[in-house]
Amino acid sequence: MSSKYFTLGLVLFLGIILDQLTKQWIVQTMPKYDVIPVIPGFFNLVHVYNRGAAFGLLATWSLGLVSYFFVIATLVVLAVVGYLFWRTPLQHRLFLWGYSLLISGAVGNLMDRIRLGEVIDFLDFYVGRHHWPAFNVADSLICLGAGLIFLGICRSEGEINVSHPV
Repeated sequence: MSSKYFTLGLVLFLGIILDQLTKQWIVQTMPKYDVIPVIPGFFNLVHVYNRGAAFGLLATWSLGLVSYFFVIATLVVLAVVGYLFWRTPLQHRLFLWGYSLLISGAVGNLMDRIRLGEVIDFLDFYVGRHHWPAFNVADSLICLGAGLIFLGICRSEGEINVSHPV
C-alpha cells in the first residue's frame, strides 16, 4: 500500500474517531442547549444542533429536505475530493494531507446527517457578545484541510493536472 493511502487511512480513522467521540461526549455530559464557560469572554462548550450549513445557512429548510440535500452534496464532494486525492502525486504532500483532512471532516459530519438529520456542534468562540458560529471537530478538519490546500497553492508546489495519468 502506498504511503499516500496509508496517510489517508490514518487521517480518516483518527479524524472520524476524534469527531464522533467528542460529539458523543457532549451528548452524554451536557443537556441540549447548555453552555459551559471554559475561558470566560472567549470560549464556551455548548450543546447545539445545526440542521443547516456553516453559519446556519439553510437552517430554515425542513429537516427532511435539508438532510437529503446535504447527504447528496456531501457524497458529491467526497467523490470529487477522492478523485483529486487519487490523481495527486505523492510529492504534493500538502495537497494529500489537505484532501485527507477534508474527506475525514466531511465523513464525520455526514455520519451525523445520516444518523440525526443534523450536525452536533459544541465549540463556541466569542469576544464579548460577538460569537463565531458553533462548530465541531469535523468542521475544524475541513477548515484545516482547505488551509493546507490553499498553502500548497500559494507555495506553488506545482500544478496538478488531473486530466492525464500520474
